[in-house]
Order: sequence, then C-alpha cells, then structure tokens
Amino acid sequence: MIVEQNVPLQAHNSFGIVAKARTLVRVAGEADVQQLLADPQLAASPKFVLGGGSNIVLTGDVKPVVLKVEVMGRRVLEDGPRATVIEAGAGENWHELVTWTLAQGFPGLENLALIPGCVGASPVQNIGAYGVELQDRFESLDAMDLATGRVFTLDAAQCAFGYRDSVFKHEAAQEGDFGLSGRAIILRVRLRLPKPWKPVLGYADLERKMNETGVRQPAAQQVYDWVCAIRSNKLPDPRVIGNAGSFFKNPTVSQDQCTDIIAREPGIVHYRMADGSVKLAAGWLIDACGWKGKSVGNAGVYDKQALVLVNRGGATGGEVVTLARAIQTSVYERFGIRLEPEPVVV
Repeated sequence: MIVEQNVPLQAHNSFGIVAKARTLVRVAGEADVQQLLADPQLAASPKFVLGGGSNIVLTGDVKPVVLKVEVMGRRVLEDGPRATVIEAGAGENWHELVTWTLAQGFPGLENLALIPGCVGASPVQNIGAYGVELQDRFESLDAMDLATGRVFTLDAAQCAFGYRDSVFKHEAAQEGDFGLSGRAIILRVRLRLPKPWKPVLGYADLERKMNETGVRQPAAQQVYDWVCAIRSNKLPDPRVIGNAGSFFKNPTVSQDQCTDIIAREPGIVHYRMADGSVKLAAGWLIDACGWKGKSVGNAGVYDKQALVLVNRGGATGGEVVTLARAIQTSVYERFGIRLEPEPVVV
C-alpha cells in the first residue's frame, strides 16, 4: 500500500481544477484495501474513491482519504458461440479498453468509444452513447466493502442500473438498504459482447455519417471511427480544455408535457422512448436560453456544444457550480424543467 500526503489533484480530474488530497492511497488490488482497513487511523476516516476523475467537480481540497483506483489488467474469460466475455481492472482507461476489444476481434463497445474515464466508473455512471449503455454489455463486477474488506460480486440486476445511475450513486437511507455510495470500491468489471454482432445505428449523427459516406452496412471499426470523429468534433479534449463531458442529464418528460413544450417551442430536439416517455436534449434547452459561449469567471459553456461546461483557464470548482446553477435556473424559468447534473460535486 502506497500512502501519500498533500497530493495535487489537478492532473487527476478532467476539469483541471486545482485541489489537493490530504491523504491519497493508491489501490492496485485487494491487498492495498485490506492494509488500509488494518490501519486504525485510515480505516476510521471517511473515504473518497477516485478513478479517472472525469465525472467530478472539486470545490476544494479533499478531506476524506482518496482511494486512487489503479487496478489494471485485461483478459478474455470466454469466447463462445453466443458471446465473448472480457474482464478489465477498474483502473484501466475505458477508451483504451474499447480500442483493445476491437483489435482483438471482439466488437460490441464501439458506440461507447472516446468516453473519458476509467473502467471502474463505467457501471457507477452506467455510461452510454449513441444508443448503447453499459448495462447493455454488462456481465458482472467485483467490488470490496470498505467497512469489512469483503469482496463481493454483483450482476446487472443488483447494480440497479438506470439512466446515468446505479446502486453506487445512492447512499443507504437506513439499515438494510443496498445503496453503495461511499461504501464500496469496484475492482474489476466483466462485459458480455453478444454474437453475432449487430451495429447500433439509430442515432441521427450516425445516420448522417452513413449518408455522407454511402456506407449502409458499416463494420464495427467503421462505427468506432465515426463515433470518435463525431465526439471529437462536438466535445473538447480534456487534455486541451478542462471539462467533464456532458454536464447535465437529458431530462425525460411525459408525452403530454412534451406536446405542451412543442406548442411553445416547435424546434425542440426530442426522442421518443419505448416506454412512452420523451427524452429532451439538454444541450438544446441550454442553447435556447442563450448560454452557449457564456462564462462565469473562468468557467464557461463550450461554444460548440452547450451541454459541456469547460475550464477556460484557472476556473475553480465554485465557478463551475455557480455557472451550472445559473443554467438550471434559466432552463427551469423558461421550460419548467429541472436539469440534473451528471458530475459529482466534491
């Protein structure tokens, strides 16, 4: 177990916000967590699990003990006629895992290419893009209880996946509840890639690529290349401009609510869901309120995609939060819709 004090976190959060971890423990496997729990002082301290830092807003130095997830490794567990099952350490880079699976001849994750962050964060957030969510490819995961040191396995049902949601984002309200926020650290994730492979092409951006190229039956590598090109064009590279990707969830409303909004705003971008509800494009709502390109201090709204908040240089977490709240207020006052942030404010 490696324990460090006063560790700068600017390089460990994709917003590039300046902050420090008072105590940081590097977790490369179960043994590191067990050693931590055997230390009376560390075991008794609150803990904060940090992966790639792509979904957090730091508003100051982190007082809880930071568990920096660095569990590595990739392997094929099963390659049968109906599916390929792969396993990856929670510290592996997500996009690099997607790239690796294609290079190994195992398609199925291509729609999720270029999503920032680590593998361990993928089930926490139930990441998704272009018609595919993590839960669609999820097999199981191994995690460790931060109170007892016990390793346990969860399947998809036990993870309680929802839209950008899982059991790892909820606290246990009372004894016996299964909320795992702050109570567990994910070690390994297993994914099931179904056979035969079928492309998922229902999104307008992918339809546009098919029309531009004339390719109506793309291979998995082609879909991967399209997704990377689309995301690179719309979203800033965190290595160049600090950001956490899409900052707000796309809100879901009833058909009646959508009809009412369309009557007032005919151009609103919306998608009908299988359950009869309608998902609205949060980026469109924000853009309609005039926020694209605007700033609060050094935090701003990306000029190419209003759903993305960015660090224009030296932004504080407080500036990001202030900007986000101002946007929420504008959207609610105009549309009566409350936008929910995706990142966790620390």
